[in-house]
Amino acid sequence: QGQLVESGGGLVQAGGSLRLSCAASVAPFSSATMGWYRQAPGKQRELVATINPDRTTNYADSVKGRFTISRDNAKNTVYLQMTSLKSEDTAVYYCHAYFSRWTEYWGQGTQVTVSS
Repeated sequence: QGQLVESGGGLVQAGGSLRLSCAASVAPFSSATMGWYRQAPGKQRELVATINPDRTTNYADSVKGRFTISRDNAKNTVYLQMTSLKSEDTAVYYCHAYFSRWTEYWGQGTQVTVSS
């Protein structure tokens, strides 16, 4: 059974930066499409960014130019570098690993709070 563990969340002022990490115990990690999603209070979970095995990336329009997703296959870890944070970025951020529609994993989430 795969496991994803997020870290790096916290409280930051608007305009600040945070880097989230997700340590993955899924195999083979290099074959997974890794992603970050977020869910704000009272809202549905939404895509933030994904990175494919070939390292191509996809971002939500709301974070383009501010967030960067990356992966280190040697460490089985995916990162989300967040800059120029806004209050609307406040949410629980979840790590996701996708192999197929039958095999995917979610982390437990890490809280990011941006104070204005």
